[in-house]
Amino acid sequence: MDKKNALRAGALASGTTLMMLLMSSPALALTRDDGDDPGTGLSVIETLGLYVVTPIVLFLVIAGLVSLGDKSRKQPKQG
Repeated sequence: MDKKNALRAGALASGTTLMMLLMSSPALALTRDDGDDPGTGLSVIETLGLYVVTPIVLFLVIAGLVSLGDKSRKQPKQG
């Protein structure tokens, strides 16, 4: 990629990012909508369990199932 194309790609990426940041308005999250009834917040332990521990456990379970399925179809030895 030559210098001109790299500069163009960088300008496009930064422009797109800037526009997304300007278009989003997190300050509007403070205003309540009609019918809005948020529950109680999560504690630190609940948050860690939900967003850290649960994905790791799911990954390990899926990896274990895949490895068990792979071991059950071993090739017979030729020789």
